[in-house]
Amino acid sequence: MPHPPQLRIPATYMRGGTSKGVFFRLADLPEAARVPGPARDALLMRGIGSPDPYGQHTDGMGGATSSTSKCVIIGPSSVPGHDVDYLYGQVAIEEAFVDWSGNCGNLSAAVGPFAIANGFLDPARVPAEGICTVRIWQSNIGKTIVAHVPMCGGQVQETGDFELDGVTFPAAEIALEFLDPADDDGDGGSMFPTGNLVDALEVPGIGTLEATLINAGIPTVFVDAAAIGLTGTELQPAINGNPERLKLFEAIRTAGALRMGLIKTAEEAATRQHTPKVAFVSPPADYVASSGKAIAAADIDLNVRALSMGKLHHAMMGTASVAIATAASVPGTLVNRAAGGGAREAVRFGHPSGTMRVGAKAEQIDGQWTVTKAIMSRSARVLMEGWVRVPVA
Repeated sequence: MPHPPQLRIPATYMRGGTSKGVFFRLADLPEAARVPGPARDALLMRGIGSPDPYGQHTDGMGGATSSTSKCVIIGPSSVPGHDVDYLYGQVAIEEAFVDWSGNCGNLSAAVGPFAIANGFLDPARVPAEGICTVRIWQSNIGKTIVAHVPMCGGQVQETGDFELDGVTFPAAEIALEFLDPADDDGDGGSMFPTGNLVDALEVPGIGTLEATLINAGIPTVFVDAAAIGLTGTELQPAINGNPERLKLFEAIRTAGALRMGLIKTAEEAATRQHTPKVAFVSPPADYVASSGKAIAAADIDLNVRALSMGKLHHAMMGTASVAIATAASVPGTLVNRAAGGGAREAVRFGHPSGTMRVGAKAEQIDGQWTVTKAIMSRSARVLMEGWVRVPVA
């Protein structure tokens, strides 16, 4: 039988924040993959190396973790006042599906640099030195992200002295603004989809837990660490090496998704792994990060650990950081309570790789909480550029 050559698709492999992903220009994809559907999903899965029952991504570009099993498609903006459309796909590792239900806040940092380098902006708007502002339409969730990208010598500046816990080497700082990050018209309705700052969440097989359910950055279910027998200072081995704890968190996530209206049946949770996230919080406490760095309770406002794609994240997802900052700014949520209560516009939290600071300003309008903007800093870098080879099905 004939064996056609592999597809050869221009692509860029980039780090954004604490994630890595394969970036494509929409126009470079095969015609059938330029629109949503099975052809697009199959192409991205094969390029990443999924589904892989060995969980290694040996035959693809993926890194066999939730932070490195990602694809991004960038195209000219379909929305006035924006420079590019940014579509994000979270590729499952061992199962055959791509989750399009949310954004990746970390890879958001790489979108501006990619857009500039690939000519999506009017050259007259791109300074040779200083900061280039890129307005990004996040297509998955219908939100605006503004990236402030440093320039040097007419090129995107990638090296610098900005340090991000969870990333080994310093790089140039990219400031990100997530505008109107609360989901006021999405699957779950308002920023607090149940209308409560704290809910009594019935979790089958576990009981009733206090939970803050929020749609900001990404739908997230927050619970108190102590309520589930944890300290909030755990690192990956304590969670990912314990099947019973992983089952506990998936049960909480499923119950939260049902309560938020993101799914209609518990069975649907298996096909919506990317959202919602589930996180546990605790008051500040000393711990040693995964790098061996000592984190002092006096240097943070609270501890937060979050799971992504069924495993404890090695640092913190960017979108979950938006949810943390937003919830922390609203007095009465579990996140705000863990941070000591009261009004605040920024929070520094501890995560498995170190600490992070993120800001958000929330206010009540007609009795409803809303947030206009969340701000954080990340970095990004091109790791490789050329062509991804994908076997023809």
